[in-house]
Amino acid sequence: MTPSDDDTQRNAQHWSRVQESGTLAGMRLMIWIRRHLGRWPFRLMLVPVILYYYAIRHIPRQASQDYLKRIWPLYAGRAPRCVHWLSLRHFLVFGGMLMDKIDAWSGRSLEARVDGEDRARLDAAIRSGRGGLVLVSHVGNLEICSAMQERRDDFHVVQIMHTRNASKFNELLARSNLRRAPEIIEVSEITPATAMLLAERIQQGRFVMIAADRVPIHDGGRTQTLDFLGAPAAFPEGPFHLATLLRCPLYTVACLRDAEGYRVEFNDFDDTTHVKRVERDAWREQAMRRYVQWLTDQCQRQPLQWFNFFPFWASSTTHTRDDD
Repeated sequence: MTPSDDDTQRNAQHWSRVQESGTLAGMRLMIWIRRHLGRWPFRLMLVPVILYYYAIRHIPRQASQDYLKRIWPLYAGRAPRCVHWLSLRHFLVFGGMLMDKIDAWSGRSLEARVDGEDRARLDAAIRSGRGGLVLVSHVGNLEICSAMQERRDDFHVVQIMHTRNASKFNELLARSNLRRAPEIIEVSEITPATAMLLAERIQQGRFVMIAADRVPIHDGGRTQTLDFLGAPAAFPEGPFHLATLLRCPLYTVACLRDAEGYRVEFNDFDDTTHVKRVERDAWREQAMRRYVQWLTDQCQRQPLQWFNFFPFWASSTTHTRDDD
C-alpha cells in the first residue's frame, strides 16, 4: 500500500468522516415522526433504519465488534458468545438513545435523576459561582445533561462541538421547543481566541462541556497514547491543555440509562487554578490517565452505551473482515 493510499484509509476512518452519513433531512423526518406520531411509530421506523445501517456500514460495525470484544470480558467475565448479535444490540441501543435525544431537544420531560452526593456536588459547584470545565465522553446521553438547564435557572451549559456536526445540531435545536437551549461554540481546534472566549464564559459561572474521548480532527492535533481496555489508544491532549490555560475547577459528568431511567452523575475531577506553568506537562499526563480510568469505569458499567462507532485502537485499522 502506498503512503497516499494509507492516508486515504486513515482519513476515511476518522470519526469526523464516519459520522457524516447522517443527513439533516433524515434527522428532521425522524423528529417529525416522534413529535406527531409518537414513540412507537418512531421506534418501529427506527429498527429497519438501524438494520440497514448495520448491514452496509463496515467501519462502524467492525469498530463496534472490536470494542465489544475488549469490554465484554470486563463486564461479563467472558468473551461475547455471538459478537454479531451483541454488536447489533449495540446499534439498537444507540437508536433508542437517538429517540431520547430528540425528546431532550424538544423539551419533553425525561426521567433524569441527580441523586444524593451527585446533587450535593452539583449544587456546591453552582453556588461557588466559579463555573468550570466539564470533561464528558460519548458514553450515555449528554443531551440530557445539557437539557437539565431547562429545569434549573442557575445551571448554564456551554457545549464545545466539532464544526462539521455543529451546524446540523444547531438547526435541530432551532427547530426544537426548548425555551433555553445550550450555547454551542463551534470549533475545529482550540486556539488562543477560543480559550479567551471560554474563560469569559467560565468567569460568568457557566459550565463548559468538552468530550475528551476523541482525537483532534486535524493531523497536527496533539494526542497521547494510553492503555485503554488492554490496548494502546490515542486520546486528545487538547481538553487537558485547555484546562491548564483556563485555571478553573474541573468536573466529570455522565448520564447513563438504567432500569429506572437516566441518572446524571456529577463528580469533582480537579482544579487547575494553582497548577504552575512548569507543572503543566506532568499534570496533563496524570489527568489524562485518570480520565481514561473514569471512561473505563463508565464503559464497564454500561458497555452498550459507549457510542464511538469508528476505529479507536491503533490496531483497528489493520483488522481483517473475519467477523463479517
